[in-house]
Amino acid sequence: MTVEILAIGTELLLGNIANTDAQFISRQLAGMGIGVYGHTVVGDNRRRLHAAFAHAFTKADMVIAVGGLGPTDDDITKAVAAQFFARDMVLDAAAFARIETRFAATGLPENVHKNALVPAGAQTLPNDHGSAPGVWLEQDGKTLLLLPGPPHELEPMFVNYAVPLLREKSGGQIFFSRTLKFIGMGESNIEGQLKDLFDAQENPTLALYAKVWECHLRLTAAASTEAAARDMIEPTAQEIYARLGAYIYGEGDADLPTLAVAAVRARGETLAVAESCTGGMVASLLVGVSGVSAILNEAIVTYSNEAKTTRLGVDAAIIAQHGAVSAECAAAMAEGVARTAGAGMGLSTTGIAGPDGGTPEKPVGTVFIGLCINGTTQVKKLQLAGERNTIRERAAMAALNLLRRALS
Repeated sequence: MTVEILAIGTELLLGNIANTDAQFISRQLAGMGIGVYGHTVVGDNRRRLHAAFAHAFTKADMVIAVGGLGPTDDDITKAVAAQFFARDMVLDAAAFARIETRFAATGLPENVHKNALVPAGAQTLPNDHGSAPGVWLEQDGKTLLLLPGPPHELEPMFVNYAVPLLREKSGGQIFFSRTLKFIGMGESNIEGQLKDLFDAQENPTLALYAKVWECHLRLTAAASTEAAARDMIEPTAQEIYARLGAYIYGEGDADLPTLAVAAVRARGETLAVAESCTGGMVASLLVGVSGVSAILNEAIVTYSNEAKTTRLGVDAAIIAQHGAVSAECAAAMAEGVARTAGAGMGLSTTGIAGPDGGTPEKPVGTVFIGLCINGTTQVKKLQLAGERNTIRERAAMAALNLLRRALS
């Protein structure tokens, strides 16, 4: 089964909102082993939408159309779909009953009954978070799935009601995915180290995705049960860990800040952070983790040399001799912030984010990360590529990874 995703809405073409629905659906379908052949965006225009349906069905067995299911004049998706398949629009009694229940306390809004109008013979998908049901329509070997545009309506509808129908069409086969998350190793290097696995892939399959500061490797297997699919993935996953386990920080929904906070908490320690080039990004990532207050004593941006000496107690002679961007300064910053904050651990960043300030000895992208744990200090030097904020983001994530690895 192949799929074309059709997003409907002039606001998408104008750039007023991002097409996150297509991203979500693509990820879900990929996890099920269903290929997406293309994404199309079309405005709220009947003629253009009709043509978009026709074009999409020349390429795909199934079209998933998103948006335009509401009761207003520019919500045209269902009517155009009915016209495309030469069907009348009829009131779906079950859908209308759900709408009446939803508005029982306040009364039905004007025209809301239009949400229950669907192409004749179509199956409706309940909307547990809104009033516009989804629509599943099959004809002449083609399938059309209509989904509401708001993500808080679309996502649970897709997972709870569309996925079972999709699995039926795929012959009941189960697709299971496992995602390994890498940091500190680029996409091309990962692919090169695993080239034989990529070349030999059949079931499970491997797919590599590059992010700003990390890479994800998704392994997907098809089997009659999820347990069987998991078993099929396991040998390949173990081989990848054997080769590149030092660069894998987690799997699935795990994220680096959460794992770093958990590692500190597991040791019963507290942490303080001193940042220069990252300018608060490390602290921001940490504070995004629920429960971080149990381990984070203090975070401070000591951008100037004076701040490093007065707030952290960095010896001015260190800066004079080695520079603010140096292993010696990073170590002193980590030790100083731990001492002044009364924390068991201190984490620091100092570097040259650019675009100016680089030298032949210390080019743009030079970053030092300091980590002091109960008086024992280590420093990691990085040479990062990218524009200013990319370097800062990568440095912040590298700092958290150094902390995580030191405690693992």
